[in-house]
Amino acid sequence: MIVYEGRLFVNGDLKQGAVGVEDGKIVSVGKIVKGEKNIDLGDRIILPGMIDPHVHFRDPGFTHKEDFTSGSTSALYGGVTCVLDMPNTKPPVTDLRELEDKKRIIKGRSFTDYGLFAALTKDCNVPALAKKVCGFKLFMGSTTGNILMNDESEIHKAMRSAASSGKRVSVHAEDESLLLKNEEKNNRDHLRDRPVNAEHVAINKLAPFKGMKVNICHITDPLSISLASSYGFYTEVTMHHLFFSDTFSESAEYKVNPPLRDTKTRDGLFREFMNDKITMFGTDHAPHTIDEKRKNYDDAPSGIPGVETYVPIMMDLVKKGKMPLGRLVRMASSAPAAAFGINKGVIEEGRDADLTIFDMRRTRTIRTKDLHSRSGYTPYEGWDAVFPDIVMVRGNIQIKDGELCGDPIGEDVNE
Repeated sequence: MIVYEGRLFVNGDLKQGAVGVEDGKIVSVGKIVKGEKNIDLGDRIILPGMIDPHVHFRDPGFTHKEDFTSGSTSALYGGVTCVLDMPNTKPPVTDLRELEDKKRIIKGRSFTDYGLFAALTKDCNVPALAKKVCGFKLFMGSTTGNILMNDESEIHKAMRSAASSGKRVSVHAEDESLLLKNEEKNNRDHLRDRPVNAEHVAINKLAPFKGMKVNICHITDPLSISLASSYGFYTEVTMHHLFFSDTFSESAEYKVNPPLRDTKTRDGLFREFMNDKITMFGTDHAPHTIDEKRKNYDDAPSGIPGVETYVPIMMDLVKKGKMPLGRLVRMASSAPAAAFGINKGVIEEGRDADLTIFDMRRTRTIRTKDLHSRSGYTPYEGWDAVFPDIVMVRGNIQIKDGELCGDPIGEDVNE
C-alpha cells in the first residue's frame, strides 16, 4: 500500500490526513495511515479526481478536431480523471454495432477513464445498449450531428424505454420548432435564432417524466433551473454560460449551442450557481479547429473547448475566496459520479484511487500554446488558473509536477 499524506477533502471538509492506495483502489483513509511507502505532500490539497460528464472528443469521424488521445490528455492536465463522451460522432452511436466499433477504436488510447453515451432515437435498442453505456443523450434541438428527436410521441416512447433501463438521460433541451434559421453575423444573431424560451418549452415537454433520471445539459437560465428542479431533474452548467454573454465578443469562437445569453440572463444564472442551485459542471467540450471557427460567422460550427481549463479556473476562484472548495468538489466530482453511477468522486475506502493534487501557491496564466486540445484556441486566454501538480487514475500517476508521465491506461467504466 502506498500512502499519500497532505490536506485531504473528506466528508465535506479539508483536513490533514492520509489516504492509502492499493491495486487501483482507496483502501484506507485516516489521520495517520501506515503503508509500505508514505509520500508526504506537505500542505498540498488532495481532492478526488474530477469527472466531466459532457465532452465531445470527436472520435471517430472528426479526429482532425480532436481524438480520444488528445482529448483525454487535455482532460488529464486539467485534473479530470474520467470523461463521459457524447454520441454525435461519425457515425453517431445509435445502435450496438456503432457502440462496439467506437469502443474498439478508443480502447488503449485514453489517458483517463471514460464512459460513452448512446443517442436516443426512435429505433434505438435501449435494453441492449443500456448494459454498455454510461447514459443516453436526447437531442431535442439541432446541433452538431444529425440525431435530432423533436417528435413528441417518439420522445415519449424513447424516454419510457430509457426509464426502465435505469440509465440517466442527458438532454440537449432546445425545442426545435422554436429555433430559427436566419443568416447570422454575430453572437447576438445566434441568440435571436435560439431564444431562451426554446429551453423552457423543451424542459416542460419532459414533465411527464417527473422524477425520472434526467439531466438537463448546459442549462442557461434561472427559470430553466426552477423548472428542471420542480420535475426532479438534475442540471448541468458550463463555464462559458456562467462567464460569457452574447455581447462579450463578435467572434464565432464563442458560437455555441445553446447560445450565450444576454447579460441579465447570464447574471441570473451565475446567482443561481452561487446559491448552489445547480447539480454539476459539464464542460460541453466541443472543439473545432481555429480555421473552422474563423469562417464567416454563419458558416462557422458551434462549440467551445474547455475540458482542460474549467477546474484550474475554478481552483483559482477558490484560492481567491470567491467560491467554496466544497462546491467545486461536489459539482465536478461527487455529483457526476453519483448521477451516472461511477465508483469515483469521493475519497473513501472502496472507491477508485482517482486523485487530483494541487499546490495552491502555483497560479499560472492560461495560454493556448500551453494547452493540449487540437482546437488551437481557448476562450480563456490570459485568465488565472491553478493547474494540478499530480493527477492519479486508479492509483497510476499520470501527471507529475504538472507534466504528463503516464500511459494511455484509461478504462471504460461500463466494461
